[in-house]
Amino acid sequence: MRTLLLAAAIAVLPGAASDREPPVVRVRLETSAGPIVVALDTRRAPATSANFLAYVDDGRFDDTSFYRAARSSRSPGNGFIQGGIRTDAKRILPPFELETTDRTGIRHLDATISMARGESARSAGGNFVLTAGPAPALDARPGFPGYAAFGRVVGGMATVKRILAVPTGGGSGAMKGQMIVKPVRLIRAVRLDGEARPTGRPRVWKLVPRR
Repeated sequence: MRTLLLAAAIAVLPGAASDREPPVVRVRLETSAGPIVVALDTRRAPATSANFLAYVDDGRFDDTSFYRAARSSRSPGNGFIQGGIRTDAKRILPPFELETTDRTGIRHLDATISMARGESARSAGGNFVLTAGPAPALDARPGFPGYAAFGRVVGGMATVKRILAVPTGGGSGAMKGQMIVKPVRLIRAVRLDGEARPTGRPRVWKLVPRR
């Protein structure tokens, strides 16, 4: 299977996960295709988990979408879906350090949640992927930092696969033919464990009307 590259808007984070966080924090993603529950490994991937939870606790993922479905050409039931803020600069938080798979030990197996990013190792933040089937090409290796896996899908894999199977097209480069024709709404993201800790940053996207 050819290497699947992840593209993301330059984005973000506020610091590492607090010691007050449970070792695993679950988040429910409510989508128009059904619910998905992810479990974040805040101990092995503290900075990446803290970034994701900041978006959740601020409501920055609410009313966004899953907009990409990258299917394997050899096994269409495998691949990944990508969702988040896309290029919405009004929702972006500060950048943070890339936590590579060789550092955390969290590999891109079936049902993994990982951060999408651009060319810069510090460009992950507001967009993420969920895998269907193993994706070892996304792991770190000599000369390639890979992507930051930071937890697992623990509920709703049927929803992940449903989104992976929707019609796609458009896009360019690594994303050619992978853009979902009718993006799946990410209605809201809800923390299920621990206490919400909003960043306190202005919610500019709520102040500026949509066009």
